[in-house]
Amino acid sequence: MLELGPLDLSPLNVAALVVFAICWLGYQPILGLLGRRGGAVINTDLMVVRAAWMHNMARRENRFMDGQLLAQSLSSASFFASSNLLLIAATAGVLFGGQATYHNVSSLAAIQTSSRLLFEAQLGLVLLTLARGLLDFIWGIRQLNYVLAAIGATPERADDAAHHAFGDVAGRLLNPALHSFNSGVRGYYFALAAAAWLFGPISFLIATLGVTALLIWRQRRSPAARAIADLRKLLERPPG
Repeated sequence: MLELGPLDLSPLNVAALVVFAICWLGYQPILGLLGRRGGAVINTDLMVVRAAWMHNMARRENRFMDGQLLAQSLSSASFFASSNLLLIAATAGVLFGGQATYHNVSSLAAIQTSSRLLFEAQLGLVLLTLARGLLDFIWGIRQLNYVLAAIGATPERADDAAHHAFGDVAGRLLNPALHSFNSGVRGYYFALAAAAWLFGPISFLIATLGVTALLIWRQRRSPAARAIADLRKLLERPPG
């Protein structure tokens, strides 16, 4: 029987793992809170932009462009989902590679793991973050297909009230679809942070805080965030 060794979770390892869990699972609620308090937040501002897109779509007679834009989103989501699946397969291959794989990896000077059980926990965390991202991509793809169906069902000729109602429903489908896509992409960032645990708890902690800070900066302070905030203001400006 193979000896796995103890799961040596030092206080520093536990602290880094707790910080990772808070950042990974709490990122979206914290971002939503920041959005409600005002200021530029890409995800919040884009909800308004997408809703405006769907309302404009409902009033257009030719919706070929809207279908093409959504097809591009579907293609991107499918690409990321396929890449994610390959990464999951590669990580699982190392995780279930047995004692020989553990010895080969742990012999590297940069890898800090005290037992095979800890090594498996480190890889397991990477696998978990990737798996969650894959589920987000799959759900996003399904919802984007629902949006395409909603666009196809929107009548070309109707009164303004009907067009507004159809656009509102399509927007309520599109926003969570692309939210799921964004969550899947975010999973890559946190998978990289989780992989840093292989280099020790300090590297793990720094990578987690660095990834979270980078994501929040891109959401609130990046040039893209400021441009999208200005676009939202233009869309919400009263006519006249």
